[in-house]
Amino acid sequence: MSDTESVFREFEDIVRRLRKECPWDREQTHQSLRPTLLEETYEVLESIEANDLQELKKELGDLLLHILLQAVIAEEEKAFTLAEVIQGISDKMVRRHPHVFGDGEAADAEAVRKSWEHIKMEEGRRSVLEGVPVELPALVRAMRLQEKASKVGFDWHESEAVWKKVNEEVQELRHAQASSDQHAVDEEFGDLLFSFVNYARFIKIDPEFSLRHACDKFTRRFQYVEERLAHQGKKPTDVTLEEMDKLWEEGKTLEP
Repeated sequence: MSDTESVFREFEDIVRRLRKECPWDREQTHQSLRPTLLEETYEVLESIEANDLQELKKELGDLLLHILLQAVIAEEEKAFTLAEVIQGISDKMVRRHPHVFGDGEAADAEAVRKSWEHIKMEEGRRSVLEGVPVELPALVRAMRLQEKASKVGFDWHESEAVWKKVNEEVQELRHAQASSDQHAVDEEFGDLLFSFVNYARFIKIDPEFSLRHACDKFTRRFQYVEERLAHQGKKPTDVTLEEMDKLWEEGKTLEP
């Protein structure tokens, strides 16, 4: 038995014992673990973005704990076993990589992606859009839906056409606002965001990544304003917008 197999089995035993002997672990269900499973997934992504490999090592362990817990709970419910989970993903990887495990060919990564989508349709999917989780963050979901549609040729040919569509959606949003139809405003605003995601895809930008960085930048700059005001014994509610904006611009000049 390899070292990896040995430590995996030891960890599996730990999880199974926790389910039997720990009151908290024993009462968990598939549903109760959803929030922390999502949180751990985001912490993995955060460590990757920070390029902190030591933190990534720890966060992958936390995520693995959730995977094992979900599988053990399913075993207790006689729904499926951990072995079936592992066998299932092993079979899928072999089936979807015929250029590695069979006599298929793939000249580059794009060929692999096209083959992957083709094989998924052969497995019984009725739509190329199946498999994009509804609970993904909306920007990520929009990007994935557009990518999947693009793989079968449903796409714009150039970025300028996409930008024209963005401008059209801006006008439609303004028209909806003028009509005072809140439902139409909601719909047109969603269409505008969807178009912006499309444009981001064409100019090779990850919109979720960009928006998160914009949020980080806003947080950093606004907290600078708060800190400067605190040194003056003031809070944002004590000063005017013009005073805060002056400090905002001051903070921008200090950024590297």
